[in-house]
Amino acid sequence: MHTSQKRSTFFMTFTDTMKFLVILALVALVAARPEDNYDRYENFDVDELVSNLRLLKSYAACFLGEGKCTAEGNDFKKWIPEAVQSNCGKCSDHQKHLVGKVIKACIEKLPEEWNKLNAIHNPDGKYDENLKIYLEKYGN
Repeated sequence: MHTSQKRSTFFMTFTDTMKFLVILALVALVAARPEDNYDRYENFDVDELVSNLRLLKSYAACFLGEGKCTAEGNDFKKWIPEAVQSNCGKCSDHQKHLVGKVIKACIEKLPEEWNKLNAIHNPDGKYDENLKIYLEKYGN
């Protein structure tokens, strides 16, 4: 093996290791974060959000990283991947309903945005069946 090939292999391995460590650090950060203050969502009107197409589009742009986020939008942005991938296992029951309604509204009213979002968090479709069950339970 030439020196340049050894160096290339080292950097690919080093890069992969660094990616793994960054992901591991992010997972540790999420796992170690203090519980979110869920009280502020007790009076959050999710029905207003899902019935207002302009507002829903704005939130979808936030979720996709294509627009500005409100504080609530940032929280939903954190919860959506968890809902897609683990039925929102760390979410409170109230959050599960909020996120379920928002995801269902995006699927029904903003299919293009939903397809982009789903491609980010469920690229190979392996969570499709669990998401369907989750939405049947929490999307209404």
